[in-house]
Amino acid sequence: MSILKRSILALATTVVALNANALSAGDLAFTAYNADEDGWSLVTFVDLAANTQFYFSDNEWNGSAFNTGESYHGWNTGGNAITAGTVIRFSKIDTTGLSASLGALSRVSVSGSSNYGMSADNETVYLYQGSSATAPTTFLAAVSSGAFSSEQGSLTNTGLSIGAGAVKLGNGSDYAEYTGPRSGLANLADYKALVSDAANWTDRGNGSYAALVPDTTAFSVTAVPEPDAAAMVVAGLGLLGFMGRRRLG
Repeated sequence: MSILKRSILALATTVVALNANALSAGDLAFTAYNADEDGWSLVTFVDLAANTQFYFSDNEWNGSAFNTGESYHGWNTGGNAITAGTVIRFSKIDTTGLSASLGALSRVSVSGSSNYGMSADNETVYLYQGSSATAPTTFLAAVSSGAFSSEQGSLTNTGLSIGAGAVKLGNGSDYAEYTGPRSGLANLADYKALVSDAANWTDRGNGSYAALVPDTTAFSVTAVPEPDAAAMVVAGLGLLGFMGRRRLG
């Protein structure tokens, strides 16, 4: 392989890698919220490169910074890429046995923030990327059992809004989960509005749901069938025959 070809291949590989890590608001979305187990699940609508770093926090965002008192977690996707449509479960985030079904979930130690439990009332969880857990640069998703207010966690300057990357559940929700379609649409992006709409979630309200496991069925698309080559030839011959008859008539 020539030097020029190797250079072009290296450049193309770099561009693909950069695109894989250039995420935007709504590229991932929460699909379940469990205040009893203290966990959640989310779907990615784009391919995630290996060893991509994310953060979660249930501290309140005020439009420019997080307050303190609750918690921060880090999630690294691990050594393998994660395919678009995959659902990842995050379990028991308030214990030392916390885990993610893919990659590695860990606590991030921040002074003044060590309450790792989740609440059924007025709780907001954010997913984001940043230079650190306390310095977000891109908010990707949010879910709230509150009002997305300044007191309960705002959406100001996150690029998210209710129904577009942010899900507003009912106050007092111990367990809620997206139960809308996961297949049949032409593009994964078409699911974004569905997942962000609380009308497509089943909210169980107050109860004891620590043992309830969220649905981790992957989201899929229905490919548009390609035209059959033989049928196209037959149709073309038929059209030619029709045009020929018109000339003779």
